[in-house]
Formats: sequence, C-alpha cells, structure tokens
Amino acid sequence: MNQASDAPGTTGTAPPSRPGAAPVTVPPPVTAPAPRTGPPVTLPRTEAPRTGPPAPAPRTGPDDTPPRTEAPGTAPAPRPTDSDPDDAERGEGGGFLARAALLTGVLTAAGALLGLLRDQTLAHLFGADRDTDAFLVAWTVPEFASTLLIEDGMALVLVPAFSVALARRTRGRSGPDPVRALVRASLPRLGLALSGIALLLVVMAPALVGALAPGLPDPELAVDCTRLTATCLLSFGLAGYCGAALRAHRSFLAPATIYVAYNVGIITTMLVLGGRWGVRSAAAGVAIGGLLMVLAQLPALWVRVRGAARPAPATGPRRPEDDGTGGDRAVRLAGDGTGTGADDRAVRLAGGALIASVLLFGVCRQSQVLIERFLGSSLPAGAISHLNYAQKVAQMPMVLSLMLCTVTFPVVARALAEGHTEKARRRVERDLTLAAAVVLLGAAAIVACAPQLVHVLFQRGAFTAADTAATAGVMRVYALGLLGHTLVGALVRTYFSAGRPTWYPLAAMSAGIAATAVLGALAVGPFGVRGIAAANATGITLAAVLLLCGTGPRSVPIHRRRVAAELTKTLVAAGCATGAALLCARWADAALPGVRGAAAAVAAAVLVVAVVFPLALWPLRADALPRRPARASGPPDVTSPRSWTDRAREGGRRTARPPRTPRPVTRKRTDAR
Repeated sequence: MNQASDAPGTTGTAPPSRPGAAPVTVPPPVTAPAPRTGPPVTLPRTEAPRTGPPAPAPRTGPDDTPPRTEAPGTAPAPRPTDSDPDDAERGEGGGFLARAALLTGVLTAAGALLGLLRDQTLAHLFGADRDTDAFLVAWTVPEFASTLLIEDGMALVLVPAFSVALARRTRGRSGPDPVRALVRASLPRLGLALSGIALLLVVMAPALVGALAPGLPDPELAVDCTRLTATCLLSFGLAGYCGAALRAHRSFLAPATIYVAYNVGIITTMLVLGGRWGVRSAAAGVAIGGLLMVLAQLPALWVRVRGAARPAPATGPRRPEDDGTGGDRAVRLAGDGTGTGADDRAVRLAGGALIASVLLFGVCRQSQVLIERFLGSSLPAGAISHLNYAQKVAQMPMVLSLMLCTVTFPVVARALAEGHTEKARRRVERDLTLAAAVVLLGAAAIVACAPQLVHVLFQRGAFTAADTAATAGVMRVYALGLLGHTLVGALVRTYFSAGRPTWYPLAAMSAGIAATAVLGALAVGPFGVRGIAAANATGITLAAVLLLCGTGPRSVPIHRRRVAAELTKTLVAAGCATGAALLCARWADAALPGVRGAAAAVAAAVLVVAVVFPLALWPLRADALPRRPARASGPPDVTSPRSWTDRAREGGRRTARPPRTPRPVTRKRTDAR
C-alpha cells in the first residue's frame, strides 16, 4: 500500500476514492520560507552585489553612529585638521613654500641691494675717515636692535607663541580669540619697555660711546649720532613684533619689505640733509627708516588680527592641549582659551626664562661687533670703516641663505606645536643643506674677486684705491666665517622653535665670543684689521660646531652625521669653484684696464662659480643638488621635504606595493524571495 509522506515539500499519492479508480497525485503544498533570524552576515567589499531590493539607506539623523571598522583595542585614526603642518608645506595649490621663498628672496635681495646702495652713498659722500668712524660707532645701536628685535630675539620668542595661538584658533574652542588675547597681553608691555630703554640710551650716550670706542678721535660726533639712532629701539621692536606675528600667520609680503623701506629712508635722508648735517644725516635716516618699517606692516597685521573670523567650534573629541592640562609645553604656555588664563600665560611667556635666554643669546652673538669696534678703535683712522664695508658686502650671501630658514621657521614651529617631530626634523635637515650650499656659493665668488668687487662698488669719490685694497683683504677673511654665521642662524631656530627655554645656545655662543676676544687681542697687533676678521671667523665657526653637536633632546633631533657629511661635500665643491674662479678673475682683470677690467673679473668669477660648483657636487651626490627622485611602485610622498637620497637610504631597493586589504562592509542579508 502506498502511503503519503508527511514531510512538507515532498510529493505523495492519495488513495483512490473508489475501487478500480486510478490514484490521484496531489502536488506538495507551497509554503513561504521562514525568515532568517541569525546575525548579519559580513561580506567583503569585493563580492558581487546581491540581486533583489536595495538595502535601506543609512540613518542620517543626529543619533546616527557609523559602524566601527577599526580592530578592537586600537585608537581611531586622527581626524584631519586645518593645522596639519603638511598643509603648510603643500599650501594652497601645492606651492606655499616655493611661492613664499621666492617672494621673500626677491624682496630680501632688493633690500640687500638697497643696503649696498646705502653703503655706496655713505662712502661717496663721507669716504672712510674719522667722521664715518664716529657714525659707525653709533651704528652699533641699530645693528644690535635689528638682531635682537627683528631677526633673532623677537622672532624666536613670538613665532612659536603665535603658532600655538593660531593652532588653538584653528581648533575653534569656545572662549576669546587666543591670538587677540596674546596681542593684548604682550604688545602694550613691550612698547612701554622699549620706550624706557630708548630714553635711557639717549641719556647714557656719552658713557656708551666711551665704552665702545675709547680711542675715537671725535667722540662728540659719535654721541650725537648715537642719540639719533637710539630711537630705533622702539621702532625696530614694533617692526619685529609685527613681522613675527605676520610670519606665524604665513604672511610674508609685508615682513619682507621692511629693509626696503628702511634703506630708502636712510638713503633719502643722506641725500637731502647730507650737505647741511654731514654724517649726522645718516643717523637721522636710521630714525626715519625705522618708522617706515613699522608703517609697512601695520595694515597687514591689523587685517590678520582684527579682521579674521574665528572658525566654528570643532565637534571632534577634546584633546589634552585644548584645556591646557597636557600636550606640548608651548600649548600650555599659549593659554587655555579663557580670557584670564590666556593673558596670564602670555605674560609669563613674554617675561619668563624663554625671552631671557633668547635675548641673552642675541646680545652675546652681537658682541662680536662690539669686540671689532673696540679693537679697531686703536688702529689708524678708517679701520672701523674698512671692517664695516667688508662685513656688509660679505654678509649678503648669508642673508640670502637664511631667507629659506625665515620662511620655514613658522612651519617648523607649527609642526612641533602639533606634535609632528619627524616632519620638523626632515624640514630642518633640508634647510641646513640648502642654506649651506647658497652661502658657500656666494663665499666662493667673494674670495675669488674681492678686490675687483670692492673696486666696482666703492672706489669713487672719497673712497681711494688704498681703501679698496684694505677692504678687499678684510672681506676675504670674513668670507671664511660665512658658513659658521649661516649655521648659527639656522641652528638656533631649532632650539627655540618649540617655545621652551634652553641655555645651551648661550653657552655655545659664549665660547665663540671668548675665542673671538682672545684671538682678536693677539692678532690685532701683527695683522691689523685682518687679524680682527680672522678672530671673528674662528669664533663664529666654533659656536656653529658646538650648536650642531648639541642638537638632540634640547632641539629638533636632527641626524648630525648626515648633516656633517653633506656640509663636507659642499665645502669640497666650494673649494674647487673658488680656485677656478680666482684664476679666471685675475685673467679678466689683467685683460682690460680700470673699472671695465674689474667688472669683467666679477662677471667671470660669478659665472665660473655658478658652473663649477654644481659640477663638483654632482659626483659627490650631495643633497643640495636637486635630482629627479626614483619612481616607486607605490604612491609618491609629495608632502615630504626629503630629497631622493634620503628616501633611498631609508627605503633601500624598490619593493612591490603590498596588497591592499579589503575593508569589511557590514550589511544585513535580505531575502529576495
């Protein structure tokens, strides 16, 4: 007998309704499948899409939380912010640093050329005698003020402070604007302090002149010039404050124009008042030029500080730096975003150990000028003038080489404020290599054609051939210390870029000053002004070596051996270029008479140095020489400032790109049936 199956979904045979009838086949009953109640199935991204109705759209309401894709126990990736230092290196359109360096370089070169024209005007109108010696003693005041208040002191203190304040403004926490709080807390006090110091210097001018140059033939003229130049303490301080704030805002146009305005003021005043006031007109031009430096930057600073809108408050997780309880020390010094806390911390930053260490370092570094003036006052009339003219021309390559460090210093400070130490290290190493190459390129040209260069620039009017020979000899000796000056200016930024006080730069510079004083006192008798210049070069080179050896926990931790190796390569290339250019300059000078031969010698020396220097660097495979990076299989790192040799050392041979692990996507299985 046939029996129907009870299992659902199977076929069965029904019994016949009457005897003899055929059996009737009953189709199985159609039942809907039971819905799945299991957990969601995780499918890889590479699976083909399922057919059927589309999955419901994800919720977009305020309570929606995206699924967690990180492995358990790992921290989520940091959210991108506008304060990433890579943005500073890439900039808008990928050329921030290139555009800023080009703009700063052009305006810095214009200011240096105007400074050269200023010295030419001074030499043409007043020559190199007792009057110019008196003015150059008073010129010590603006030289000190520019180093302390514009180039080193004010920038090293305020650029990190403004960088931290801008980083806090970018994060957009509630409370007063930290940039405005910093300005309110520091600018009025700085103005009052500088006004008091300037007034004290006006009163103490006779004692200062007696201490700087006790053997000066005409001290009264030097006192009058010193009182006129004392006003630059206030104007230079305000100009340095504006420049540091604008550079921290990544605005480089107005700060780069200050020396153009300054030298225009001095030249115009000498030409207008030189016939009536004599060399005092140059001192009056210093006062007028300082005022023009401030006026050139005030509109841009007003727009940045008062006109910038504060971004909307951030919605991400709060970091320790945001409330001043953790993170980098510079962040805590910048304030916690509240009015009273920000003011108190800004005052502490401006008046604490940081500003003391920076200012003492600047005073110690500029003491080389005091030693030169003191030792040169015992020599025949015109010695101080020869030192001044030689130094001004010889330092032009140094000014141009430090241009790149001036542009990248806010980037390094911002990177350290955000905790990107490795990016800061690569940037500093690259800057040291490029700055050394630029300054040695200029030093090679100066050594090769120093007499002809001085002849073309100064030998006219009251400046005689004897002055040319003395100035050229000093210039060649000064050029030997240009690399040391550049390294000191670049390395000291790494010590103070994090906004932390450190006394090691002061100790290193003190050792260099001691060497300058001792060697200068011993050499001034037998060698005269050349002995003073040699002592200067030796002392600054010693300070540069000590600063390079001291990098590490005190500053940005650079690779000292790698940097030293690259510096050695550039020195070898500079030596080769100097020898070739020296031979060509002598041949060109002998071929043509007078100033035409001197000009031809200068052109030949510059051309030969420009050709031989990179050719000598090529077999040495120096990082200063730009090369096309090796094409890698992976995506290029366009934000890294490292050269191709850095990546070759760190990466070794090319390796295939590792396979990309598909990211899991969470979906719910839906039944298409």
